[in-house]
Amino acid sequence: MWSNLKSLANTKVYLLIFGLLLVAFSAQTVASNVPKGLFETLRFGLILMLFFIAFFRKKLSLWIFSAMVLGIEVGMDFPAFALEMERFAKIFLRLIKTLVAPLIFATLVVGIAGHSSLKQVGRMGLKSILYFEIVTTVALFIGLLAINVSQAGRGVNVEVNEKMHEKSSELLAQRVEKDHFVEIFPENIAKSIAENSILQIVVFSVIFAIGLGMVKNEQHKLTMLRMNESLAEVMFKFTDIVMYLAPLAVFGALATTVAKSGTEVLMSLMKLVGTLYVALLVFVVAVLLPIALMARIPLRKFMTAVSEPVSLAFATASSEAALPKAMENMERFGIPKHIVGFVIPTGYSFNLDGTTLYLSLASVFIAQMSGIDLSVGEQISICLVLMLTSKGVAGVRGASFVILAGTVASMGLDPEKASVILGIDAVMDMARTSVNVLGNCLATAVIARSEGELEHIKS
Repeated sequence: MWSNLKSLANTKVYLLIFGLLLVAFSAQTVASNVPKGLFETLRFGLILMLFFIAFFRKKLSLWIFSAMVLGIEVGMDFPAFALEMERFAKIFLRLIKTLVAPLIFATLVVGIAGHSSLKQVGRMGLKSILYFEIVTTVALFIGLLAINVSQAGRGVNVEVNEKMHEKSSELLAQRVEKDHFVEIFPENIAKSIAENSILQIVVFSVIFAIGLGMVKNEQHKLTMLRMNESLAEVMFKFTDIVMYLAPLAVFGALATTVAKSGTEVLMSLMKLVGTLYVALLVFVVAVLLPIALMARIPLRKFMTAVSEPVSLAFATASSEAALPKAMENMERFGIPKHIVGFVIPTGYSFNLDGTTLYLSLASVFIAQMSGIDLSVGEQISICLVLMLTSKGVAGVRGASFVILAGTVASMGLDPEKASVILGIDAVMDMARTSVNVLGNCLATAVIARSEGELEHIKS
């Protein structure tokens, strides 16, 4: 009997149950005469079956997906309880933040000082930056095209409530005029780690690794390399331990998001949310997929490798949460440590495809909502500004909103108009963050292919 139960726990059955769940969610809005409790019982029963399959398949991605569905259900039916579950997501993200800096440092030092020539590092860096700029620029223009086609901002009339005003004021208070080029370089590595400035950590790690590579005493050099190899290994084991909390964190994050957002604001801005999701899907299919095919990336293996970090990013709306798992899975995929350790952390500052697409789309949305018709030239100038200001967003709380508010101000509008979006930002953040992670994983594979480091991987 036990073996028969295990045979039922397959992906097809999982998808069938998920389809039934969607029907159950939709039916409640149509069949108003049917008791609400009946639908709730049905949905919880189906969710229990999802966890049953996840238990037998023992795949983290299935556990995460099941936790997402349960989080949405609890957020809808028990909002007060759901708000209490946010602490699980906070605990998980705190633990992830503690391992990001040492993981990046150790993998970069080992990769650069132990396995690469300085010439290769420079070549790889130039390739990466060129790739990042091209892809993010395409993302910006897809965002512009999508919002101009949908005209999602026309006729929208959402008042800025007190909660939105308080949140926007808090985020805008963080805005400080900075020299973006100077901010690349750390003034104090402890401060960079405390503020989670990923780009500064990468710069410090690269310079440290180059310095270590120049050390003449082989014994001293080897000692430091072994220390960092051990540190990297321990950090990946640390990640494995923390990942046991991932389903609980995902449940808490989704439950809280649904409970806080409610349905009123979401429904009034549903066209904007739909436009963003469709635009991101178009970007993945029309840009990332052709790149993967041209680079001869084995798609099935690649999708298996990215399923966990992408689903984790979607559920928690945090690129940081997915970073350790993305690095680990890309190494298992077959990409060398020195490429993974360099490209993924750098991409977290320069290759935020989902965020850049969102920023161009949201900027024009606010102009449309305000009754302003932007010319093609004005929209292109917005993209040129965003090409610079959108870098280094990862790891900085509320950075996307601050950049959006600054862009809105440059159009001569009140920056607080951007606060209208805050009510549904969590829903949009999940989509753009997952595309950020997917884009960085693909960038790593593309750079590895260009360096001749993927020849051993067969489709």
